[in-house]
Amino acid sequence: MSVFALGLNHTTAPLDIRGRFAFAPEQLPAALKALAQRCGANEARAPEAALLSTCNRTELYVAAPAHSQTLVQPALAWLAEQGSVGEHALRDHTYVLADRDAARHAFRVASGLDSMVLGEAQILGQMKDAVRGADDAGTLGTTLHQLFQRSFSVAKEVRTATEIGAHSISMAAAAVRLAGQLFEDLRDIRVLFVGAGDMIELVATHFAARQPKAMAVANRTLERGEKLASRFGATALRLADLPQCLHEYDAIVSCTASSLPLIGLGAVERALKARRRRPMFMVDLAVPRDIEPEVARLPDVYLYTVDDLVGVVQTGGERRQAAVAQAEAIIDAGVLSFSHWLDQRASVPLIQALGQQSAQWRSAELARARKLLAKGAPVEQVLEALAQGITQKMLHGTLAELHAAEGEQRAQLAHTVSRLFLRANARDPK
Repeated sequence: MSVFALGLNHTTAPLDIRGRFAFAPEQLPAALKALAQRCGANEARAPEAALLSTCNRTELYVAAPAHSQTLVQPALAWLAEQGSVGEHALRDHTYVLADRDAARHAFRVASGLDSMVLGEAQILGQMKDAVRGADDAGTLGTTLHQLFQRSFSVAKEVRTATEIGAHSISMAAAAVRLAGQLFEDLRDIRVLFVGAGDMIELVATHFAARQPKAMAVANRTLERGEKLASRFGATALRLADLPQCLHEYDAIVSCTASSLPLIGLGAVERALKARRRRPMFMVDLAVPRDIEPEVARLPDVYLYTVDDLVGVVQTGGERRQAAVAQAEAIIDAGVLSFSHWLDQRASVPLIQALGQQSAQWRSAELARARKLLAKGAPVEQVLEALAQGITQKMLHGTLAELHAAEGEQRAQLAHTVSRLFLRANARDPK
């Protein structure tokens, strides 16, 4: 088997390109089935496939027989269709990694070494979501299962044996830090959170620690919004109410799975007018965007996206660079172990074929022995014939190859045959 990873991330593609290739967790099974059908159209069996989609990356992991590199092009074509982007344009933003390099990349992603926030832990849960999505789609398979389980194991060791995650400045903490630079005292501001997912919960936790004057959660499903709001003593709103109440909030943080912007230019212009030009701090953590990018051009609006927070989060990353070398060593060991397992898997078809062949020989010789016994042949004679028949079948092909080989080839073959059949004799000092 061979494995490759095809993807784009925050280092190879801008936010608006990444937004075109964002998949919600509930979309993964159907997307993977379509991908497997496209890539397996000319294959004996459909390839294994998994899809990892976060605000910072979209990556396809594919496992197939040794010629799996022929699947890169159809996988790229499928991905380009999903984002309505030309293949040539997408190729400029993607990377393809095979076998050891693919495993190394997966292990680094799981460990937080390839993240915008060095050492961030959220990616591990997102990778587990990707595995569940592949399992639900029936595209996980033995090879990718091993790859991801080993990724999780390596990530756990990196986090327990190194300080890669120590003092991590997350996106949530970065958002609060930026708000603190704009407003003199965060206890005097009103904060609105749009969405009710894990990221919003994390940001709300950081803001709540600064005790703002008021907080509110706006979500498409009011019940889920109320559940999150109750944790922080916040108010719950419907998304439909946003245009009417946007002006009431000094800071807005949004992160939903919407495919279209939820906060438009016109709504923010009206909010600013109602606020009499008092500044608004806005953070859009969604991919694709929740807030129209044109909003950033408005005076008195301070809009930040996930890419804008890079400089803030890297401040914490610099303090952890000493732990990276130790983490990479753990990853190297994991890659070596996975590569060894992958190499062993390559022998599985041969082992299965040998098992089938030996079973056929055994059945044939047993049938012959039973016939001899039925005819009244002595047991010792039958046992001798059985042993001789099996031995001849086992050695026939090997002896034929030895007789046919010449020169150096024959010497190498003789050495191999000696190792396979004369190992007991070679170890016997007598």
